[in-house]
Amino acid sequence: MQKSESGQHVNAAEIPRGDLRGFFGFLQRDITSGLLVFLIALPLCVGIAIASGFPPLAGIFTAVCGALLTPFLSNSEMTIKGPAAGLIVIVLGCIEDFGGNGMAEGWAAGDQTAYRAALAVGATAAVLQILFGFFRAGILGEFFPGTVVHGMLAAIGVIIISKQVPVALGVMDAKGGALVLLRQIPDFIMRANPAIALIGGISLAIMFLWPLVRSRVRILSAVPAHLIVLLVSVPLGMYLNLTREHEYQIFEKSYQLNEKFLVAMPDRMFGMFREVTAPDFSVLGQWIAWKWIMMFFIIGSLESLLSAKAVDLLDPWKRKTNMDRDVLAVGVANLAAAMIGGLPMISEIVRSKSNIDNGARTRFANMWHGVFLLLCVGLIPTVLHRIPLAALAAMLVYTGTRLAHPNEFRNVYRIGREQLMIFVVTLVVVLATDLLIGVAAGVLLKMIVHLANGVPLRSFFKAYVEVEDVDECTTRIIARESAVFSNWIPFRRQIEDIGLVQKRNLILDLSGAAMVDASVMEKLEEMQAEFRLAGLTLELRGLEDFRAFSTSAHSARIKALTPIRRITIVTDELTATELIPEMVQMGISGWTRMDCHGSGRSGLDGGFAAGAGQVRLEVITVPEVCDRIVEYLRVRIMPVRQVTACVETVDVIRLSAFQPQGVANVHPIH
Repeated sequence: MQKSESGQHVNAAEIPRGDLRGFFGFLQRDITSGLLVFLIALPLCVGIAIASGFPPLAGIFTAVCGALLTPFLSNSEMTIKGPAAGLIVIVLGCIEDFGGNGMAEGWAAGDQTAYRAALAVGATAAVLQILFGFFRAGILGEFFPGTVVHGMLAAIGVIIISKQVPVALGVMDAKGGALVLLRQIPDFIMRANPAIALIGGISLAIMFLWPLVRSRVRILSAVPAHLIVLLVSVPLGMYLNLTREHEYQIFEKSYQLNEKFLVAMPDRMFGMFREVTAPDFSVLGQWIAWKWIMMFFIIGSLESLLSAKAVDLLDPWKRKTNMDRDVLAVGVANLAAAMIGGLPMISEIVRSKSNIDNGARTRFANMWHGVFLLLCVGLIPTVLHRIPLAALAAMLVYTGTRLAHPNEFRNVYRIGREQLMIFVVTLVVVLATDLLIGVAAGVLLKMIVHLANGVPLRSFFKAYVEVEDVDECTTRIIARESAVFSNWIPFRRQIEDIGLVQKRNLILDLSGAAMVDASVMEKLEEMQAEFRLAGLTLELRGLEDFRAFSTSAHSARIKALTPIRRITIVTDELTATELIPEMVQMGISGWTRMDCHGSGRSGLDGGFAAGAGQVRLEVITVPEVCDRIVEYLRVRIMPVRQVTACVETVDVIRLSAFQPQGVANVHPIH
């Protein structure tokens, strides 16, 4: 049994599937969703292609190949395949290394040569993806730590922003790396073409403000911001007469307007077939080609796998994608796209989420969005020629801000300060060098952090586990040494084989590990959800022996003494009797009472040097409970009673013994 959109349980036979029955049964819903996704995909495909240094139609070729091939090869029901902003940096870098300039000065012979070389790189990388899926290596996407991947994506966002801001301002000759371009933004603003900057500014404002409008006006909820940008920018470009070369003056300064500020498209119906371009495989004899082949292959496959996993979590029916089949399908579609002049593709999460929100039921919604793209480009290319490049640049700037949003930094910091350090190092190294070096730097830093926290070197790539049956339907897996990102794949296979394949409940005992890192904590949470969907349980034990790096449930944990608070209170019998139930209400997990004899300052000053009978209370508790008790003593008790109290920090072996009931072991390291 699984849950539907409404939260009700449904039989497996009632879950929408991308078969012949699903094709006809959900035809209307899938066509409707495909049409709405097409409205988002059209400008993005064109904009991503141009930003990547490819001809505008290359993005359309890619989306059409993905839409017409992957639904029949992959079992992923909700993902939309197509070009993605996250690959712009790789493709453009490849183009530039082969002598192209990303059409910054128009389409020249050097651009054509670099374009054909990049197609050969894409085709070869696609063959590696096919082999990757054929040999069931899709699980390798589990190796890379989430923090490193997010740092890489944030860097890609910064690079996209740096390269598209000048285009949105009408500055078409901007050159250099991301850091150079970011420093030149004030200069770009001073050199902006006011008419083009107006289009770019309005388009960017729409991208940011339209979601707010859509959330308040229900009738507009299905209208994407990208469509509104086109509906505003195209007429504005026509009003400015961008199809005709002319100039205008503002404050006695002249500015040029012409077709270079518009998307270049075929001038007749079905003219797209003249744009089909074959790869130049002769470049495979150069070592630089293989560098980019590995970049296309590794980064493209990783992004696609992560996106497909994310979409599975959003799927109302929680249908699970076979990652090996999916990467095989993406590889086949990438090969087809490269052979006709298209960009590399991935499972694209933004369009996929829109697909779900628009009510799609099966993978055929992906197919229909490709059909609409093909018809649009084939039948009305001259209309697409009216789209201003500044509007497309604004869309990509918006996409870049989502990838590098300040919330990304905050979310990583909540998991742990060491995670923020890894995130920032990955981001900075990517900006200063390239993607592969940045990812490698992030992974290396994470390993160094693990070594510093006592992870045995021998357990970095090997999972040390013991397996024992508890009863007829339950098995215990005992983890030794460590459970970290680099040995997660063998851990996962053990958990899957015993639990999901053999249909057994699992108890995962982590008490024997020196460390459980943030990546494993996040992936274990995902696996618990998979077990629940399969009607099984995955119980985690032993985490109470660990100290967490932050209060996040995904925080890394190490086997170490945990510092908490010990409160010692000396007072009279009556006050002690009143204090104990009050402290229990505040959340203490236990208390100790000792009868004693003594005298405080007031007693000595009053001549009672011999002292009197007193009670000593001792409580060990977590800092937040300690603060409540201290405040209670300071405000309610000390003004009217004789009380001596002190607080000290002590280290405990098992934090859970001192936490209020129901509180998770998330006490952070300080």
